[in-house]
Amino acid sequence: MRILVIEDDKATADYVAKGLREDGHVVEVARQGRDGMFMALNESFDVIVTDRMLPGADGLSIVRAMRASQVATPVLMLTALGEVEKRVEGLEAGADDYLAKPFAFTELRARVRALARRPAAPAAADAVLEHAGVRMDLLARQVTRGARRIELLPTEWRLLEFFLRHPGQVLTRTMLLEKVWDYAFDPTTNVVDVHVSRLRRKLDGPGEPPLLRTVRGAGYALG
Repeated sequence: MRILVIEDDKATADYVAKGLREDGHVVEVARQGRDGMFMALNESFDVIVTDRMLPGADGLSIVRAMRASQVATPVLMLTALGEVEKRVEGLEAGADDYLAKPFAFTELRARVRALARRPAAPAAADAVLEHAGVRMDLLARQVTRGARRIELLPTEWRLLEFFLRHPGQVLTRTMLLEKVWDYAFDPTTNVVDVHVSRLRRKLDGPGEPPLLRTVRGAGYALG
């Protein structure tokens, strides 16, 4: 894989880049936010790992610029331990996952691999998923609810696809983490709740009944 690491702390950047290169990846490193943003917008990467706080342009600005430019490269955002609100801001801006500092490289490796993993192209017979007025065309990469088109970020897409493949079923946070993010349950993370909340806001337009139900103490269900 080709991976971009945007990190101004030299020790952290060297640590991450060295580990990823030893895994056989091609790694580019940007030490300034503006440099990282330019590379993210103009070059092709499989995954981007970016710090939240950067000189020049912070991680939020980079992710927002990427998504505004329709760059769908998965982003893992690094945040300082305990900065829960800033982690949520990163996810809301369009990051796919976050990892708190300090972190073990084995966990970063696992999350990078999970973000890079993409499902195979769907067969024509399984190209459209529909439920409760929501239609997902897997080949055209389009989602609509009635006549309204819904624009989704990559993680939101995978999350909705999983819900549409299990309509009416209560899906626990553990199930969603394992199937959508492809890593084991972490009781300290709210990544599922943040993405479900963001997906819910996009699915429910003015005057439309809510589609995603919160099942207290259990998880979420579609329809």
